[in-house]
Amino acid sequence: MNALKDSPKARRWINFLIGGGLNTGLTYCLYLLLSYLMNYQIAYAIAYAAGIVFAYFFNSKVVFRVKQSWLGMAIYPSIYIGQYVIGALLLKLLVEQFLLDKTIAPIIVILLLLPCSYLLNKFVLKLTHKKIPSRD
Repeated sequence: MNALKDSPKARRWINFLIGGGLNTGLTYCLYLLLSYLMNYQIAYAIAYAAGIVFAYFFNSKVVFRVKQSWLGMAIYPSIYIGQYVIGALLLKLLVEQFLLDKTIAPIIVILLLLPCSYLLNKFVLKLTHKKIPSRD
């Protein structure tokens, strides 16, 4: 178990899952709140945008340990453009065709898009940012 904990790749994956869990919880709560005040698709878009901002700061600082920059912050949302379109279509399909409750459907969408999100985060953040020196 210590070998897994000491592995940089394992730590990165664990931190990504922790950040993703935090992000999911925060954006889901925001979605729920907003979905009672407005159309569920608009609520999803706002919560999704808030999640991108959280993800950029958490993933750049904690997961991939790269310095944050204005350029990086500007480029980072590109990761989620395709995911948003796919997610919104999946949400529509789950809510309107499969008649899944609008409070449950986003959880399924998030779980389906998780692996793609990790790989794209890793690629974009490593490509566009300088690595922070190790604390070890």
